[in-house]
Amino acid sequence: MKHRVVQWATGNIGARALRGVIEHPDLDLAGVYVHSPGKAGTDAGELCGLTPTGIAATHDIDEILKLGADCVLYMPRALDVGEVCRLLESGANIVTTRGEFHHPGSVPPEVRERVEAACERGGTSIHSTGSSPGFISEAVPLTLASIQRRLDGLTISEFADLSRRDSPGLLFDVMGFGKPPSAFDERRLSHGRVSFGPSLRLVADALSMPLDALEADGEVATARRTVRIAAGELEAGTVAAQRITVSGIRGGRAVLRFRAVWYCTAELDPAWDVRATGWHIAVDGDAPLDIDMRFPVPIERMAAVSPAYTANRAVNAVHAVCAAPPGIRTTVDLPHILAALG
Repeated sequence: MKHRVVQWATGNIGARALRGVIEHPDLDLAGVYVHSPGKAGTDAGELCGLTPTGIAATHDIDEILKLGADCVLYMPRALDVGEVCRLLESGANIVTTRGEFHHPGSVPPEVRERVEAACERGGTSIHSTGSSPGFISEAVPLTLASIQRRLDGLTISEFADLSRRDSPGLLFDVMGFGKPPSAFDERRLSHGRVSFGPSLRLVADALSMPLDALEADGEVATARRTVRIAAGELEAGTVAAQRITVSGIRGGRAVLRFRAVWYCTAELDPAWDVRATGWHIAVDGDAPLDIDMRFPVPIERMAAVSPAYTANRAVNAVHAVCAAPPGIRTTVDLPHILAALG
């Protein structure tokens, strides 16, 4: 059965998802919503580097609602609960790379109540997914835990070499690279807790070992010498790497951890063990595991390739989400997400 899909937003991730929908053998593109009025009227193919499709983008949510699509791939920069509820009430399921719905118990009660009521009225479901959080923080650890009978600890480490990322605004202004260590914004710790805490709670609940608390801590390392990266110059003694750890605490100890290590040079003070861009998973249990998942892509091409890691899982989840009962649906609720590649 083919499902009719709307792509909502066409940034880096959205454009890659749009391409995925157009090329998918079992999905039909019903429409495209764009936030910029200047993009309205542009053919969907042009927005993602493909040939024309005959489907023009719109900036009008009412036009989207009239399409009667089965699913909306919702990928804006910020969540609008009102938009989400209107889409769900209209009968459109939602798969989103927004992180607000990974774990229903972590959703603010007033938001959860509104969204679940909209799902009931529309007979629809909503699911948050992506690569991180999502694939690496939920699907992978749940699979690895399936061969354990005792789990003492599981740590996911995410490594990202940002030296060839030509985004000065993101690296210097938002993430704080190139600043004195004393200027590092401690609020980034709360970002880590909000982004990855729900996944840790979801995994813990699924394994019948609910967490007592979530803790977040972070540290920075400085550049040992002045280096030039794609985004500009990074002076010696300024922040060149940051490590944020979110820990799920049970019985007074950390049983689940997500650690993000983002760096612009490997020549750090103090010295850190930084790995190539990818993930490392360590499982301490009666069937211990030590796993590296590397991205075999030249660092110069990462910006072009990396959106696929997040967008593809969302596209592949459409059929499962459309078949799910109404409500906020998680990785635990859904069957394994399969890719129709034929």
